[in-house]
This record gives sequence, C-alpha cells and structure tokens, in this order.
Amino acid sequence: MTRYFYKAINELGNTVSGVLESDSREKATELVSEYGFIPSLVVEESKLSGGFDFSAIKEKFSKVKVPELILFTKQFRTMIRSGVPIISLLRVLENQTENSRLKKIINKISSGIREGSTLYESFNRYPDVFSKLYCSMIRAGEMSGVLAKVMDELIYVLEHEHKIKSDIRSALQYPVMVLIFLGAAFFILLTFAVPRFASIFLKAGLELPLPTRICMLLYQYLTSYWYIILGCMAVGVVSLYFYIKTDRGLYVKDSFMLRIPVMGSLFVKASMSRFASIFAILHDSGIPILDAINILSTTIGNRAISSEFDRIREGVKEGRGISVPLKSARFFPPMVVDMVAIGEGAGRLSEMLRDISSHYDEEVDYAIKQLSDAIVPVLTVGLAAIVGFFALAIFLPMWDLSKLTM
Repeated sequence: MTRYFYKAINELGNTVSGVLESDSREKATELVSEYGFIPSLVVEESKLSGGFDFSAIKEKFSKVKVPELILFTKQFRTMIRSGVPIISLLRVLENQTENSRLKKIINKISSGIREGSTLYESFNRYPDVFSKLYCSMIRAGEMSGVLAKVMDELIYVLEHEHKIKSDIRSALQYPVMVLIFLGAAFFILLTFAVPRFASIFLKAGLELPLPTRICMLLYQYLTSYWYIILGCMAVGVVSLYFYIKTDRGLYVKDSFMLRIPVMGSLFVKASMSRFASIFAILHDSGIPILDAINILSTTIGNRAISSEFDRIREGVKEGRGISVPLKSARFFPPMVVDMVAIGEGAGRLSEMLRDISSHYDEEVDYAIKQLSDAIVPVLTVGLAAIVGFFALAIFLPMWDLSKLTM
C-alpha cells in the first residue's frame, strides 16, 4: 500500500492534515471523506520530497518516549469513557500526535480495525511501542467490556514505572558526571602536566620519587602502546555489547546488577514493586495466573528474575498455587513470599500485592536516598586520592629541587 499525504477542511472549517495508506489516490480521497473532512489535497508522500521519502527515515530513527505514550493512553482513556467510536477516536489522536512514528502507527491501527482486526490484534503488531503488558491489558479490557477502567490501571503502571526509572536515573546522574570529569582530569594530568614537570626534574639531576615514576611509567605505556590499548578497549566493548545481547550474557549482566552493594538492593526493591503492582492489576483484570506469569516474565525488566518465573510457572501447572513455588525462587524476599501466601490463602491476593507494591515504593525512595548519601563520600575519597597522588608526583620533587637551590 502507498502512503498519501492529505490536507482537508474539518467540520469546524479548520485545515487539518495527516498521512494514510491506501491502494490508490482515489481510495485515499474516499477515506479522507469518510473521516468527515473535505479533501483539498491528496498526494503521494514520496512526491513531496522530490521522490525521496525523508519522513520514512525520520520515523525509522524517532522513538516513542514514555511521556508521549502516557499522554496517548490518557487521551485514549478519556475518549473511550466519553463514548467516542474507536475509528473517530483514533483519527483525533492521529491528528493531535506530534511524534511522526506514533502518528503512523495510529494510522495503521485504525486501518487494521477497519479491516476487521480487534483492538488487541492491532496494538500487538507494534511490540516495540506497546509492550506485552500494554497489549494484554487492552485485551482484558476489550473482552470484559471495561476498557476505560483497565486503561486507568495501565496509566498507573506506566506513570509508576516512569517515576521509579527517573528517580534512579537522577540518583546516578551526578556520580556518572563526576566519574567522567575525574577520568578526563586524570588523562590530562598524566599526559600533559606530569611529563613536563618530570623533564625539568630530570634535567636538574633529581631522583624522581615513586609517585612521579609511576606517572611516567603510565605515560610511557600510554604514548608507546596507545593503539594497542585503544584496540583492546574497542574489542572489549564490542565483545561485551554482543555478549549481553545473548540470553546468557543478559542473564549474567542482570544477575551482577542485583549483587552490586547498595545499588543491587535498590534494583531488587524496584523489581519487587513492579512485580506486585503489575501482578495485582493483571489479577484484577481477570487474566489467568499462567498468562499473568508469562506477562510478568517479559515485563519485569530483569532477565535473572524473569528466569525464576519459568520455575514458578511449572509449580503453578502442578497445582501448587503461586506462593509455594515462589518460596524456592531466588531474589524474592521472605516478606513478599509470606504476604503472597497470606493473600492467596485469604482470597485477598490483589489487596496483598498492592500492599507489597506500596511498601516497596517507599523502600525504593529510601534506597535512592541511601544511594545518594553513600555515593558522595565515596566520590570525595576517590577525588582526594587522585588529587593527592598527582600532588605528590609533582610537589615531592619540587620540594627536593627547592632544597638544591637553597
């Protein structure tokens, strides 16, 4: 199918524009008319750029950000609740969306629904934008007839996860910047400052102290074998990148992240909060336990924890409930296991899961504060060590030089 750009006049007399797919210009014009618009221009999109489709390249590299997805979901929920028909709803969202890639996807979803696909099937064709959890929630709402209510829960999950990720990113932003500047300062001092001072000290016949000799040795290795060092670093980075793309590499990386002091416990708590909140919503939406576990396995965000759901799934299939196989799973704290067992036994699993999520939300906030408090002294000590090392490398021989001139 060919993409067509159109301009038209809506029922309010305003000019609107958009892109749609059709077999011919005539059918594209008919589609614009079906939208309730009066078409003034319908032309192949590629012809607008002299035969080259620049918009396709822009869409390829554009990404639908989480805030944009949240806004789209909120607008979708509001219009569904107001009783707006799906096709009209999607047409409005397509016109209002500024992200070119999301605009194109909405257009294709609308086309799929007109061709007879369900809402779930249309959304599920774009897993890079709409996660398995997102699509499963759409299916649950579509089948139960309470799509607006399910969308409320989905918005909560999206906002909740975005907040946690933003908080963790903010906590790590400062130390990462400090480490970058420390690395740059180390490189500049090692390659420019220390060698110049060392040459002066050698000409004066001074015996260089140990810190200065270490700096000079590092400098010589850096200048003589920089291409080997750079090549090894490049090979190491590329190899590591492709390794963590494999299932085994991703598992090793995520397991390591969970064992890092201070940060590891933060990641575990964030995962527990995500597990509990998503599981509660899926359970309330009437999604079967096995399907919920499959969704959790792909949405938990950590391969090491995700692999534990494979064992949990087998236990559920054997009729042992969720709490019994959860006891043998790694990374799940005893409190989570006990509260799930209590909720399952009392028939109040969703309520207990929400309590777990609320508890770990508070734990995550506290852990982020702890992380910030712990990082500052560590960075201070590291900064003092580097500055002190270079100070000794420069000022110890200067002290000896001043003795010779006295």
